[in-house]
Amino acid sequence: MTSLQIWLWLIVGGSVAVYIAIAFWSRARSTRDFYVAGQRVHPIANGLATAADWISAASFISLAGLIAFAGYDASAYLLGWTGGYVLLALLLAPYLRKFGKFTVPEFIGERYYSQTARLVAVICLIVISVTYVIGQMKGVGVAFSRLFEVELEIGVYIGMGIVLLYAVMGGMKAITYTQIAQYCVLVFAYTVPAVFISLQLTDTAVPQFSLGAEYLRDGADGGLSLLNKLDQVVTELGFSAFTAQKDNTLNLFLLTLSLMIGTAGLPHIIVRFFTVRRVADARSSAGWALLFIAVLYTAAPTIGAMARLNLTQTIQTGPVGELSANIEIAQVPDWMNRWRTTGLLEWQDRNGDGRIQYYNDQNPAFAVQAAGFGWKGNELTAIDNDIMVLANPEIAHLPDWVIALVVAGGLAAALSTAAGVLLAIASAISHDLLKGMILPACSERTELLAGRIAMAAAIVVAGYLGINPPGFAAEVVALAFGLAAASLFPTLMLGIFDRRTNRIGAILGMLAGLLSTLTYIFWFKGWFFVKGTEMAANLPDNWFLGISPEAFGALGAAINFAVAYAVSRLTAEPPQAIQQLVDEIRLPKAAQSVVQS
Repeated sequence: MTSLQIWLWLIVGGSVAVYIAIAFWSRARSTRDFYVAGQRVHPIANGLATAADWISAASFISLAGLIAFAGYDASAYLLGWTGGYVLLALLLAPYLRKFGKFTVPEFIGERYYSQTARLVAVICLIVISVTYVIGQMKGVGVAFSRLFEVELEIGVYIGMGIVLLYAVMGGMKAITYTQIAQYCVLVFAYTVPAVFISLQLTDTAVPQFSLGAEYLRDGADGGLSLLNKLDQVVTELGFSAFTAQKDNTLNLFLLTLSLMIGTAGLPHIIVRFFTVRRVADARSSAGWALLFIAVLYTAAPTIGAMARLNLTQTIQTGPVGELSANIEIAQVPDWMNRWRTTGLLEWQDRNGDGRIQYYNDQNPAFAVQAAGFGWKGNELTAIDNDIMVLANPEIAHLPDWVIALVVAGGLAAALSTAAGVLLAIASAISHDLLKGMILPACSERTELLAGRIAMAAAIVVAGYLGINPPGFAAEVVALAFGLAAASLFPTLMLGIFDRRTNRIGAILGMLAGLLSTLTYIFWFKGWFFVKGTEMAANLPDNWFLGISPEAFGALGAAINFAVAYAVSRLTAEPPQAIQQLVDEIRLPKAAQSVVQS
């Protein structure tokens, strides 16, 4: 067993053992423990748990990989996900906590005085959450496939077993305290290698400032910054500059908006604010969570840039076109062979020269130049975005314990969010469907059992889709954000801020937003994400007005708002008691008396 394998088993295995031990120690003994951790979580602890819930596989594993290859265009994810959290903290979380229920569908059912509205909300929640958890299971699979050096499919199976072991037993109470430990692991794992690599490449140890810091590897560059060096390296190989906008402005705007309002409509994040004692604690924990999240999000652009630069220079070791300036296949570093075993990295010697050429063969101008070098196409035929953060320490030749730490961090991020999302699914099925609609008289024990069975079933479905995902982790999660933006966010906003919105408007609005967005996604991603069933190739030329499936949620939200508003104005207004309930949720007591008079 190599030194790296020993460190992997010690750090990754040890952290997983800690998660399972915490879950057993804090396992749920009542429905209140299972759904909302007894509503006794301290605001700072809830902020830590919320940050871990939020920093999913998409954020830890996939975001920097997305930034590495998309560059400037990936700023939509940074702006959307962080900006949306501010919307959630200011516009939804305190009011929903004041309402005092366990789940989002429960709020919608009572606010819109309709079991049908509650049922539609459950359907929306399940669709959103299943889509979201696909990305998490993909992330779990990537981490475990690296740990055991097996294919992605086996890694997902192992991850399914781990999640089943600790999430099903513990419920929200165990998940909360497990997520606190997971946040500590993942943020340490994210920042430590970033500091190491920043010191290797620049004159600063602070990753947040490294993009503008001087690049140190090339003395001849005369004070060139890291960002300028990356632009130089990738454009010499026919790629667009890292800092260049490549997507159309409309799509970038709608993608940012979709991610923002989708964030504020995510059920598994909203429910975290039900776990604190008071409304003031909900606001406080939101502030703490945003602070904890910022530690990772402000470092992600630098990590993505450093990963792209190190990867490119590993393959292109000298001046472009020079015969010996591309790495020999026989001399590829061990990390490339290890990731090739997982199926997430692949190369092919197309010109038979025994070396790897990595360049943009879709750039016509550079393709002519490459042909003059004797190149016959890009030979790095597959590189999954989701491996970049995990592979980054290996590419940079960091110590084995750092490599193992990053794998543990990626696993912590994926497991923490997967558990939170699966709990949201279980709560919707056991509390909203079973207890709320089908068997109101069922015992607490029966409800808990139903919740655990529902979570186990969701793990199986998510595991299958994680093995056959419709895209890389951040891309799949973006689809879930779009569905949340189109279905639940408008309904929650109108439920809090518009007394006139009635049950018919809410129901038709949710259905219109969900179905329009889901149809658009399936049209390009395959029906129910089954590959081969898509109606058109997922290419910009085929998109409506150049709007990608990930960005369509903003239009779905507009459809939801328009339908709900129009139908509510054309039909009977809600009962007076419901209108008074809206005032009680949103307004202080002094203001309520003025409104009611």
